Amino acid sequence: MGLGITHTPGLTMKWFLFFVLAIGLGLCSSTVNSVSGYNYYRLPTALRPQKYYLRILTFLENPDDLRFAGTVKILIEALENTRNITLHSKNLTIDESQITLRQVSGEGRKDNCVSSTSVNPSQDYYILNTCEELLAGNVYKLSLPFSADLSRQLFGYYRSSYKDPVANVTRWLSSTQFEPAWARKAFPCFDEPSYKASFVVTLGYHKKLTALSNMPIKETKPHESLPNYVWSQFEESVPMSTYLVAYSVNDFANKPSTLPNGALFRTWARPNAIDQCDFAAEFGPRVLQYYEQFFGIKFPLPKIDQIAVPDFSAGAMENWGLVTYRESTLLFSEGHSSLADKQDLANVVAHELAHQWFGNLVTMKWWTDLWLNEGFATYVAGLGVHNIHPDWHSKDRGSLQSMMASFRLDSLVSSHPVSRPIQMVTEIEESFDAISYQKGSSVLRMMHLFMGEEAFRSGLKQYLQLYTYKNAEQDDLWVSLTQAAHRNGSLPRNYEIKTIMDSWTLQTGYPVVNVTRDYTAKSARLSQERYLRNTQIPRDQRVGCWWVPLSYTTEKEKDFSNTVPKAWMECSRNGESLPKTIYDLPGSDQWVIFNTQLSTPYKVNYDAQNWKLLIETLNSEDFESIHVINRAQLIDDILYFAWTGEQDYETALQVTNYLQRERDLLPWRAAFNNLKLLNRILRQTPNFGLFKSYMKKLLSPIYEHLNGMNDTFSSIQQQNEILLKTTVVDWACQYQVSDCVPRAQSYFRRWKSEANPDEKNPIPINFRSTVYCTAIRHGTDEDWDFLWTRYKKSNVGSEQQTILATLGCSREVWILQRYLEMAFNPKGGIRKQDSTLVFQAVASRQIGILLAKKYFMENVELIHKYYYPQTRTMSRLLKPFSEQVITTGDLNEFRTFTISSQKYLKGVRQAIQQTLETMLTNVQWKERNYQHFSRSIQQHLNNIPTSLEHLQKSTIKRNLNKLLVNI
Repeated sequence: MGLGITHTPGLTMKWFLFFVLAIGLGLCSSTVNSVSGYNYYRLPTALRPQKYYLRILTFLENPDDLRFAGTVKILIEALENTRNITLHSKNLTIDESQITLRQVSGEGRKDNCVSSTSVNPSQDYYILNTCEELLAGNVYKLSLPFSADLSRQLFGYYRSSYKDPVANVTRWLSSTQFEPAWARKAFPCFDEPSYKASFVVTLGYHKKLTALSNMPIKETKPHESLPNYVWSQFEESVPMSTYLVAYSVNDFANKPSTLPNGALFRTWARPNAIDQCDFAAEFGPRVLQYYEQFFGIKFPLPKIDQIAVPDFSAGAMENWGLVTYRESTLLFSEGHSSLADKQDLANVVAHELAHQWFGNLVTMKWWTDLWLNEGFATYVAGLGVHNIHPDWHSKDRGSLQSMMASFRLDSLVSSHPVSRPIQMVTEIEESFDAISYQKGSSVLRMMHLFMGEEAFRSGLKQYLQLYTYKNAEQDDLWVSLTQAAHRNGSLPRNYEIKTIMDSWTLQTGYPVVNVTRDYTAKSARLSQERYLRNTQIPRDQRVGCWWVPLSYTTEKEKDFSNTVPKAWMECSRNGESLPKTIYDLPGSDQWVIFNTQLSTPYKVNYDAQNWKLLIETLNSEDFESIHVINRAQLIDDILYFAWTGEQDYETALQVTNYLQRERDLLPWRAAFNNLKLLNRILRQTPNFGLFKSYMKKLLSPIYEHLNGMNDTFSSIQQQNEILLKTTVVDWACQYQVSDCVPRAQSYFRRWKSEANPDEKNPIPINFRSTVYCTAIRHGTDEDWDFLWTRYKKSNVGSEQQTILATLGCSREVWILQRYLEMAFNPKGGIRKQDSTLVFQAVASRQIGILLAKKYFMENVELIHKYYYPQTRTMSRLLKPFSEQVITTGDLNEFRTFTISSQKYLKGVRQAIQQTLETMLTNVQWKERNYQHFSRSIQQHLNNIPTSLEHLQKSTIKRNLNKLLVNI
C-alpha cells in the first residue's frame, strides 16, 4: 500500500446509540455498561472468527443521503471458555434489539443471547456480554445489524465521485480502504491481521450499477422489497485478514486482459477514462505471471480486478482480488503522461500485485512486521518491472532510490527500526514510511545478493508454502532462508540469517564503515559506527553493530559484477563490533572500493590517499571503469561526510567535479539528491550567487550534450537517457542555464496561442512539468489562470498532478496565498487527496516557504479539522519546513509552535520529532560549514580548468609509472 492512512480514536455521538435499552427485544437483560474496563490494545485470544457472512445495502441515489446498512453474521470458534465477545466497531449504529447469538456446533447445543454491551472508544472495542458461558471447542453464530453514512473521509467504506461530462452531472460511487484498521468502520469485526477468516460478501445496490468485491459474483437476484435494487452474492473467499476485504458499487467500465490458463483479469475506470487503462491492462497480467513463476506458487483466486478510484488517500491498496488505485497511479494517457509517469505506474502495479503473495497469502502476525509486506513488495516490484521492461534499466535506479531515501531518514536519531513494536493504531500508520518500504527493500536486496538467486528463491518458496493462508513473523522467514542458504552452501554453517538480519531490522540506523589502509602492509583496518547527521551526538554514543557483508574490488581488478561477500564484519554476542582487517590489497598507487554495486545499505569513508586515487580516476577519461552505481555511491557518501564534517568540501567538490563528464542518470540522481538540500539552505544566504555559478558550470556541459530543451526524444534509444535529459533540463531552467528559460517560455506561449489548448499541446510530454513551472515562475497572473483552467478541464490524473505541482511555482504572494486557501477548502476545486501535493508545491519554493509556514502555524486547527480523523496526513505537510529552516530563531519558533499546538499535532508526533531534528541539522550545517563551503566553492570556480588539467597530467604520469613497472 502507499503512504497516507491515518486515524485518531475518539468518542462520537453515534456510540450513544449503542446504549439503547432493549428490554424484551431479544436481549436477556437490560444491563448496559457505558465503558468497558478491558483496555489492552490487542483483542482477547479466547475467540477466533472462522467465517463472515457480510450483507450490505448501499444507497447512492440521493447525494444528500449517501449511506449503507447491513448485517454481519460471524461464525466464532471458542478456544477458551469466556463470557464475553470483544470485537471492533467504530462509528457504526448497531441495532441492539436485533443482535442474536446461538451455538451452531459442539456438545449440548443451547440457546444463548447477549445480556449487555459495553464499549471502549479508545480501542474501538464493542463488547457483548453473553447470557451463557461460551465453551472451548464450540462454534457460535453472532448476528449484528449495523448502519452508517458513507464516510466523507477516504477510509472505511466511503463515497467518491466524478463529473460525467456528457450529462454534466456528478456520479457517485462507493469504495473501501481498510488498511490498517478501518474495516471496523464498515462492519463489526475482529480487525487484526492474525484473525484470518473466509468471507461471503453480498452487496445490495441499484441494478443500473455494478458491484465488485474480492471474489467473482456467484449469483444476482432482485431485492425482496426495493424496486430496481438487486442483491449480488460473491463466492466465498479464501481465508484472509479483515484489512484486505474490499467492495465497491459504481457505474464503471472495464478492460479485460487475456491471461492464458490464468485468472480473469480486468482493469476498471470511470467510462470517460477507460481508454487510459490499456497500459495497466497489458502490464498487470504479465507481472502477475512473473510472480507465479518467481514464487513457484499460482495466484490462488479465480479473478483479479484493478480499479481507479477518483478519491483515494494512499497511492494504491493490495486488497486480494480487488486492487484499488488513485487514478494517477493506474491510468496512463499516451498524449498526456510522461515516461516517468509510465514507469511509476508500472512500479505501483508491480508493488500491489507482489502483495498478493507477500501480505495476502502470508500475512504478518502483527503490524510490528509491516515491513514484511511493504519492504518485500517494494523490492520484488523492482524485479518484476525489470523482467518485463529490461530496457528501462529500472532495477538499479530503484535500488539506488530506495537506498538514498532510507539513508536520509535513518540518519536521524528519531528514526525507528524496520521491525518496530506497535501498541496503538496511530503507531501503525507511522510505520508506512521510508523505513518499512525503502530500507526494508534495501536489506532484502542485500540478502538476495549475499545468498544468491537459488538459495534466496527456494527459501522464499518454502516460507510461502509453509504459511499459506496463515500469519508469520520475521523469525519464521529467517528460519526458511537459513535452511535454504545452508542447503545451497551460500552461507557458512555457523552463520544464521537471523543473527545477520536482526542487526539490520531490530536496530535503528545504519553504519559508516571507516577504511584505513596500510599501504606498506597492503592491508586495511575496518571499523564501524552509526552514521548520524546530528553532529551534537558524541562519538561514544553512536553505538550499534551491524553484520556487514564485505564485497570490494581494486583498481586493477575492477570486478564490480561480484557482489558476493569476500569477508564479513561481525558483532560479538553482546552487540559490539569485532575488529576486521582485510589483507592482500594493492599498494599506494591503486584505489580500493568497498560495497560493490552498493549491495548493502552502509556508507564507506576512506583515508585521504584512497579518496585522492578515486578522485584522479573519476576526473580522468577512465571514470567509467568504476561501476555506475559505485560512482553514484561515491558522490552520495562524500556529500554526506562533508555535511557532517568527516570530510571537507574541497574533497567533496573534487569528486562532484567529474560530473562534467558524466552521461549516466544514476550519479546525477545522487548529486541532485544532495545538492537540492544545499540549494534550499544557500538560497537564503548572501553567497547563493556563488552556488548558482557553480551549478551553472556543472550543468552547462551536460545540458549542451543532451541538446538542451530541443525535442530530441524520438532519437534517444535509452530510456534512462530520456529521464536524464528531463532531469537535467529541469535543473538547468532553475539555474537559468543557457537558453533554458526562454525556450520554456516560448513553448508555453505556443500552447496558449492554440485554438483548442485542451486538445492540442505542443509542449513535449517529458518537458511539461519543467515548462509549466518555468512559465509560471517567470509569468503573469494570466499564465496562472490559463494553467488552472487546463487543470479543471483535464481528464488525466497524472496530468492533473503535474499541473497542481507546478502552479505552486508562482512568485506572486497573493496567488500563492489564494492557492494555499483553495487546498483546504472543500469547495476550492482540489480533491482532498491532492491537498498535500498543493501545499508541498508552494512550501518547497523560495517565496512559498514563508507563506506556507505562516499559513500552517496560523491555521493548524482548520487543517486538523479538514483531515480529522485521518490526521496523519498532516505529516506530509512538514517535509518542506524541515528542509528550509536554517536559523536557531526559526527552529525555536517552530518548536514553540509544536508545543502550543500539541492537541492538533498528536497524530503526527514522530513526524514532528523528525522535522525538528532535521531543522537542527540544517542549523548545525550553517554554523559549521557555511563559510568553509563558500570559500571552497569560490576557490573551485577559480580553479576548475587548472584542477582538471592537473588531474589529467597526474593521471598520465600515473599510467606512465604503471607502464614502466610492467616493463
